[in-house]
Order: sequence, then structure tokens, then C-alpha cells
Amino acid sequence: MAADERPNSAARVAAQPIRHGTGVRAKRAFPTDAHPGHVDPFVLFERFDIDPETGFPMHPHRGFEIVSYMLDGGMEHTDSLDVEHTAREGDAMRITTGRGIRHSEFPASGAGCEGLQLWVNLPRDAKDAEPDYADASAADLPTETVDGATVTTVVGDGSPLSLHTEMTYRDARVDGAWTHAPPAEWTGFLFGVAGTGTVDGDAFGEGDVLVTDGADVRVESDDGLRVVAVAGRPHGDPIDQRGPFVF
Repeated sequence: MAADERPNSAARVAAQPIRHGTGVRAKRAFPTDAHPGHVDPFVLFERFDIDPETGFPMHPHRGFEIVSYMLDGGMEHTDSLDVEHTAREGDAMRITTGRGIRHSEFPASGAGCEGLQLWVNLPRDAKDAEPDYADASAADLPTETVDGATVTTVVGDGSPLSLHTEMTYRDARVDGAWTHAPPAEWTGFLFGVAGTGTVDGDAFGEGDVLVTDGADVRVESDDGLRVVAVAGRPHGDPIDQRGPFVF
């Protein structure tokens, strides 16, 4: 999506509940009725909730990268690269779909699981990249106390996970005040995971979404607010999503 097609970066909206064809429930930040476009370089973002009897059987993807970050329970990943891995609370996985990959996702140990999934568009010159996979345990992801927040870096400085797109992905537990300060030319969003507080003085809580345009964003909470803050350098390429493929 070109820069002039970005959704209004000043408007806070609620994530939209959806149900995947396999029965998995999710709350999607974008694209939704409220935010019908993508947020270059990001294709979509959602919080998923997989019941024990549901999941995603083997299916194909191509043309983008996936970052899955677990909030609760465990998720079993199997793919066409012969990778088998179970990610649990605080763990993250990165998949480069490139020219094409197949994978499945099911809850582990007979219990449900919750997590966050981000799709990141691949730059035009990397659309046919070799598919690839990497994961990081919670212990691998750097966590530090910054001002009034405890911040875990899922993607960015110190994280073992990297993508073809220059970006950051931070999980901030705010009990006081914290400033999200991406580079001025980057775009991104904030998503409320749990708790209540304010973002730039406006009420913000679980399931709330705010698209950002590179300006600093002030997050405050007296009772505890957990947000993920994602930002990246736009590609300036159209995002042509057709179901599980991005061209």
C-alpha cells in the first residue's frame, strides 16, 4: 500500500472478531471494516484463540513473512521444511514463506492456546526467496525495564529473529509511562493485549488498535496496560493479498 493509502493514524478503533474456516477465533487489527487497508509494510495482524478441537491443517503460503508470538499455552508448528516445533508462552516463531511453504498449526498438549500473528510483506526483490524458519524461546528475547514499562523485544535490537523488512516488534507491560519512538519515516501500530490505560491521552485497552505514522506515542497506565508496538520501514509496494498469498 502506498503511503497516501494509509488508514487514519489518529483514530483508535476496536479489533474485529472473525472466525476462520477451520473454526479458529481471532480478533483482527487490520484489514477490517474499520481499517480496510493494509499498513505498509504490514499485511495483517490478529490475536488468535485456538480451542483444543480446532487448528490449521497443512496449508500453503507465499510472498510474505509471519511472526507468531505466544501469549498462553502451546502451539505445534509443522512445515514442508521438515520443521516440527512447539512454541509456548513468551516464545516466538518467524516463517519466511518466500516462493512457497506449507505448514500447520495446532494447540499442544490437549489444551487451547492464544497468541499474536503478524504478516509482513516481502520486498518485491525478495518475493521468490527460499522459504525459511526460525524460532526463539522467551529466554532468547531481550527484556528490559525502560521508564515505567517492562519491554520485551520480539523483533529488533538484541532479538535473534530478523526479517527481510527493517522493523521492530515490542511487547510492553506499562505500569507508569512509556514512549514508543519509532523512526520518523516508519509506519506501524499499537495493539492492546490486556489492561487499561491511555495512548496520547486517549483511553486504550484490550483489543484496541492505533495505526501510527512514525510520531512518538505516549502510553500511560496506573493499573497496568500491556501493548504490542510494531513499526517498520514501508516498502512503497502495493500489497496484493489473495487469501494465503501476497503478490
